[in-house]
Amino acid sequence: MIKHGKFLKTQDNHKIAYAHYDEGHKKAVIIAPGFFNSKDAILLKKLKDHLIDTYDVVMFDFRGHGESSGLFTWTAKESLDLERVIDYAKTRYSKIGLIGFSFGAAISIQVVAKDKSIASFISISAPQDPAKVDYHFLDLDIENDIIYNLREGRIGKGVRPGPFWHAKKKPIDLVDKIMCPILYIHGDNDWVIRHAHSQKLYEKTKSKKKIAIIKDGPHAEYLLRKNTGETIPLIQEWFKETL
Repeated sequence: MIKHGKFLKTQDNHKIAYAHYDEGHKKAVIIAPGFFNSKDAILLKKLKDHLIDTYDVVMFDFRGHGESSGLFTWTAKESLDLERVIDYAKTRYSKIGLIGFSFGAAISIQVVAKDKSIASFISISAPQDPAKVDYHFLDLDIENDIIYNLREGRIGKGVRPGPFWHAKKKPIDLVDKIMCPILYIHGDNDWVIRHAHSQKLYEKTKSKKKIAIIKDGPHAEYLLRKNTGETIPLIQEWFKETL
């Protein structure tokens, strides 16, 4: 496997760090991390390992995360980051899949609503509106959200937050414009973004669609750890069917 990388430049002159895992496949999957996660997060690298036998994989850091420049703008400007990564992938691949986690899924919905080059999309723990994130702290997953992140899960984590008052696009207002197939995955024990968010997005989606609510499932990337046996096959089968 060949690993390419370092930086891509966005329209507003931010440097976006990326890693391109190249096995010579004809199709690629882009992974858009959630808030506080980078391309070096252990769980996202494990997801890459489950995909690389069939697809090349491109992972990257949104602005304000990892090695990318700038500050995170809470989905207001990060669409420029993902658009640049997709443009890069299009120079090599004719079929591209996209997986977005949490805020990364919200940003992905913004982009896929207008960019018709994505052949298949998986939205994991997306908010219908970034302003309506729930944060039910009484339901905090101590093992995943605290203990794991104090140990091996701390790798590839961190954020440089920026202004939160910029205008933000709402995924619920855009999802009906998406033409490619969409799989929604959400844990029913998600303490950050309740699974009703994905249900509402699913209901408004007009393209080929499927929704999977994972029993006892936590938030976003943690589904890859706590519910590996359900989440990974869902991802693999969806791309096998639609990509």
